[in-house]
Amino acid sequence: MTPLKVVPRLLRVASVLLAWRLDELVDAAHLYRPLKLLRPLLARPRANVAALSRGERLRMALTELGPIFVKAGQVLSTRRDLIPADIADELSLLQDQVAPFLGSAARAIVEQQLNASTDQLYASFDETPLASASIAQVHAATLRDGREVVVKVLRPGIDVQIARDVKLLRSLGELAQRWHPNADKIRPLDVVAEVEKMLENELDLQREGASASLLKRNFASGVDLYVPAVHWELTSARVLTLERVHGISSDDIAAIDAAGLDRKALAAKGVRVFYEQVFRDNFFHADAHPGNIWVDPTRVDEPRFIALDFGIMGSLPEADQYWLAQNFIALFERDYARIAQLHVAAGWMPSNVRLDELEAAVRTVCEPYFTRPLSQISLAELVVKLFQTARRFELTLQPQLILLQKTLLNIEGVGRMLDPEIDIWAVAHPVLKRILRERYSPLRTLRDIRKRLPEWLRHAPEFPELVRDALRQAGRGEQRLLADADALGQQARLTGRVLRMLGGGLLGATLILSATLLWSLAPQHGVWPPLLLGAAGLLAFAFGSSRQR
Repeated sequence: MTPLKVVPRLLRVASVLLAWRLDELVDAAHLYRPLKLLRPLLARPRANVAALSRGERLRMALTELGPIFVKAGQVLSTRRDLIPADIADELSLLQDQVAPFLGSAARAIVEQQLNASTDQLYASFDETPLASASIAQVHAATLRDGREVVVKVLRPGIDVQIARDVKLLRSLGELAQRWHPNADKIRPLDVVAEVEKMLENELDLQREGASASLLKRNFASGVDLYVPAVHWELTSARVLTLERVHGISSDDIAAIDAAGLDRKALAAKGVRVFYEQVFRDNFFHADAHPGNIWVDPTRVDEPRFIALDFGIMGSLPEADQYWLAQNFIALFERDYARIAQLHVAAGWMPSNVRLDELEAAVRTVCEPYFTRPLSQISLAELVVKLFQTARRFELTLQPQLILLQKTLLNIEGVGRMLDPEIDIWAVAHPVLKRILRERYSPLRTLRDIRKRLPEWLRHAPEFPELVRDALRQAGRGEQRLLADADALGQQARLTGRVLRMLGGGLLGATLILSATLLWSLAPQHGVWPPLLLGAAGLLAFAFGSSRQR
């Protein structure tokens, strides 16, 4: 039951939806149906509302309801596998720019958080904000040594406001979950949970600073992507001080051309940077709209991007990262059977799914795209349609994959604005294959073994006891099976397999440890001797694990 204290705010939401003639949304929640009779009293239709599409009307309504509802709309815009494309397109245009709060209040927050006056902390601090959003606003400042910085400050009282509005969103989500006819597809409570997680991350500016620092380290050369430096001595949970950068918004084509920058090179570089973030580093900017991705106007010979706003970053579990990469490769190579097998092997679909039916469904979605020139194929659009199709086969997606889907749409949108003829497939395919080749190479495997060697050596004294316990368990199992003559043969095979596994495991471990020690202690002998020893160890493991008859 909805708490009584949120009922007035629910009525306010209903009145705004009615004012923007979003009748189908109000009608879907049976609680609101009686309000239709009171529409003249509750809401006055906005001017020219009849000329607007349903997506535009929803976007305007969410903007009027306030910043938290804008955030909810932004999250909902990422769920293109669940909502109509026209609504998703409109919601993706939502901006959470709001009226700024007093610069004197921002100065007071900085001083309270950093335990010093702004005169001591900065040579200058401009109380007029450069930009203002729903969570924080940004002020220009200068360090004592003359370097320019920007200071991001959380809005005063934003924690209380967000807690209140999230509670209201949850109540609305519960109503929609109960009454909306398509609740099982839209999953409103999941959307609310995503909004909560996003807001929780954005309320900690120290976390945002750490994200910026990691992204800068991943692109330390600064050739393809520049990330402003964090000034940690001037940063806390509510204040973030970053190096000030200057650039051109990536959707300002006229300014990019006036600066003499190669838009085709920039578009290809943007695609490469995205795949490197996702599959090389497993850490990607998940809010990569043009306002957060600038172009450096000073780099004419070697154009590059500048990243801003690190409040929403994404990463994937290692297993999902591998399966997703393999799915992309299979998609690039039009191997539909492989795509079906990978979806089941990854655990994204139940194991009882008929692979032939899934393969046919994937082929039905993909083949019409491949009749076009590759430069006209939207990879992001194709991925969205695949997700929509896969939902018929009980696809279960983690939020990280949905965030990745949104980022892919953003990056491809930026790439096509810069170069409408870009062949996303031709750019992405070799980059992804190179990353996977490096990531899963024998040398990379040896490096991973070398990292784990100290932990293995620490547990090595326990290994004889583990072997003894395994043999005892096999012996007890043998005693239980003695009464059954037919089971004796099975037990003999089981015992032989255990012994083979133990022997192969011991030999394999010995060879791999020897390879790692040789590489660590005698690097002058080169990489081939330890590599061959390691390969022999893996073969020993494989022999021990093989099922021989």
